[in-house]
Amino acid sequence: MQNAKLEHINMTVSDPRKTAALLCELFDWKVRWSGESTIGGFTVHVGRDDAYLALYSPERTRSARDNSYVTRGGMNHVGVVVDDLDEAERRVIAAGFEPNNHGDYEPGRRFYFDGHDGIEFEVVSYA
Repeated sequence: MQNAKLEHINMTVSDPRKTAALLCELFDWKVRWSGESTIGGFTVHVGRDDAYLALYSPERTRSARDNSYVTRGGMNHVGVVVDDLDEAERRVIAAGFEPNNHGDYEPGRRFYFDGHDGIEFEVVSYA
C-alpha cells in the first residue's frame, strides 16, 4: 500500500492574490508560487511546504452552482487544523469575517466561516 497524502486542492476564486493574502494572515501560510496558468488566467499556490491550495482565477468567469452541499462534485468546505483555535478565531474576526457553527465534539473543537467568494472554511483544533 502506498503512503498517499493530499498535496493540494485547486479552486476557483475571484482574486487569487487577495485570497492568498488573507490565508497567509489567518494561518501563517506562505505563497509558494504565483503566475499565469497554463490554461489562461492566474494562479497563486498558498500553504506550507507539504500541502497547499491552488487559487485560480480564469480569464472569463461563469456563474456558480447554487449549493455545493447538494451538488455532485461541489466543494463543501476547506478544513484547516490549527494549534490555538481561540487565536485563529480572533484573527478571523479581525479580518472582518464572522465565525459560526461552533462545535466541541470528538475529535476536536471547531468553527466555520465564509471567506472571499463564499468559500466555507472549517477551522479545527485537536489540542
